[in-house]
Amino acid sequence: MQGGSSLIWLIVFFGIMYFLMIRPQQKQQKKRQEILNSLEKGDKVVTIGGIHGTIISLNDKDLVLEIAPNVRITIQRTAVGFVKVDDEPASKEEKKS
Repeated sequence: MQGGSSLIWLIVFFGIMYFLMIRPQQKQQKKRQEILNSLEKGDKVVTIGGIHGTIISLNDKDLVLEIAPNVRITIQRTAVGFVKVDDEPASKEEKKS
């Protein structure tokens, strides 16, 4: 009898682990992939290295960012951290106003 209850507790433990750790991570990966697939020319992005830029051109694997006037770099699409939203204030002073 004790072996059967241990098996049940083990199954319950793995079920809890799935819903607390694995499932949220899968949702986050799916959302990130959707963001990477929806990138377009002209989007303002921040790379995972913290570089801010505007997408000049892109293909399936790479994209070209303009990080300053006439300064362009080529990065992998997966290096994009997030897409900037134009409504975000640029500094703390603008948030106070």
